[in-house]
Amino acid sequence: MAKIFVRERGNVHEGDGQPRFAVVGVHEADIKFFKTHLRKGELDAIAQAVGAELVTLPRGQGEHVGDEGGGGRQHGRRRRGSGGGGGNAASA
Repeated sequence: MAKIFVRERGNVHEGDGQPRFAVVGVHEADIKFFKTHLRKGELDAIAQAVGAELVTLPRGQGEHVGDEGGGGRQHGRRRRGSGGGGGNAASA
């Protein structure tokens, strides 16, 4: 039987209005997820449609639980050089 492995996201809580689960991996199923953060109802519907079992992974335990970091996505652009200008000569 195919399995979809998910975990609860650490920075989202029930009632926040954001998807609470993150897809970690898939076993024995040819499924491609275009969104990795999903709601429980969405995961249940996908699992039922493809005949897969939903496996919720336990939260981590140890000294690094809840630590910041992880190399997530960086937001914004980094500027090169000094002067802080937009780099567009036509706007001068």
